[in-house]
Amino acid sequence: MPSIDWKKELKPLTKKYAGRPHPLAYRNAFELVVMVILAAQDADRNINKIAPAFFDAIPDMKALAKASAEDVYPFLSKVRNFRNKTNWLLELAKTLQDNKNIPQTLEELTALPGIGRKSANVIMNELGLKPEGVIVDLHVVRVTPRLGIAHGTDPKKLEKQLMEQIDPKDWGKAGMAISFLGRETCRPTKPKCDECVMAKVCAYTKTL
Repeated sequence: MPSIDWKKELKPLTKKYAGRPHPLAYRNAFELVVMVILAAQDADRNINKIAPAFFDAIPDMKALAKASAEDVYPFLSKVRNFRNKTNWLLELAKTLQDNKNIPQTLEELTALPGIGRKSANVIMNELGLKPEGVIVDLHVVRVTPRLGIAHGTDPKKLEKQLMEQIDPKDWGKAGMAISFLGRETCRPTKPKCDECVMAKVCAYTKTL
């Protein structure tokens, strides 16, 4: 069986989701960083719901750097793992102090509390920075083995495989496109294979 040229075959998928806004309804880099941290192991829609009141009270990094846990808790109490996330946000703000100091590289972002590779890749993609990795969220973990582009369940190992298969300039947008595919089409129990743009090369579809 000939190997699949994923650089070519992913183009319809990246084209489909080109320009699609991220599910987190942020308005600037500060809000993006905060919301990405809060969204870990939580639902984007829940973070979108609690975010406006939080940002009305704490609109930027300077304000967050001056806040205490007691100032923040009332706004984040409905966020999963909110106490740890509050501590991460306060520590991050005290380190950065100002919106202009938000890092621009994967190494610097992942050095901050509450930001792993996935979160850093999301932030860099949304800020239009040169990608240094591929976004691997829970949707990508599910979808990529189904497609056959990568194998396993470990996010770090999946990301390494994806980085080898995808054109480096497309790392950011391809990861997000695969995530959207998982959210909308390649669902956990009932994937909508008949409307999937990847059906002709998908390993899972071939088994049906």
